[in-house]
Amino acid sequence: MTVLETPRLSLVPFNDSHLAGLAELNSDPEVMRYIGAGLPFTVAESQAMIDCVKARWIEHGYSWWAVLRKSDGMLIGAATLQPLEGVTGAAPEIGWRFRRDSWGQGYATEAARRVVAYAQQLRIPQLLAVAHPDNTASTAVMQRLGMRYRGIETHYKVPCATYEIEI
Repeated sequence: MTVLETPRLSLVPFNDSHLAGLAELNSDPEVMRYIGAGLPFTVAESQAMIDCVKARWIEHGYSWWAVLRKSDGMLIGAATLQPLEGVTGAAPEIGWRFRRDSWGQGYATEAARRVVAYAQQLRIPQLLAVAHPDNTASTAVMQRLGMRYRGIETHYKVPCATYEIEI
């Protein structure tokens, strides 16, 4: 499992030691507003996410990273490279979520750029990113990455603004 570094961040594959930080992130209604059903996760749901992520690392060689701020080691977010909708063989997607107190500081773009660079190392030819159509903060990150808007498509059983990039 691969650890990724940026000037301010360490991206570490999720493991059980990250449960407290992930549970705190996932329990914030504002963070989760545009994710899935739009509801905060319980601690058990965050543990289930970690369990699923560990299996995907084994199966695919990539999945979700805990995003740790180097200055203090705090888990401030999560970033992913994973098969879209968790389907083996599907185009990989990149994604992210961050604590509210880290919004607006460029962390999502910094982490996402590093994940794109890692996908290039893996020779993945195309990446997708999806977001709730009202999630303008996430779509702004997609645009900063140079991704092209494909339109509204259904992913994860909901309409999503879908972006792509050839790498």
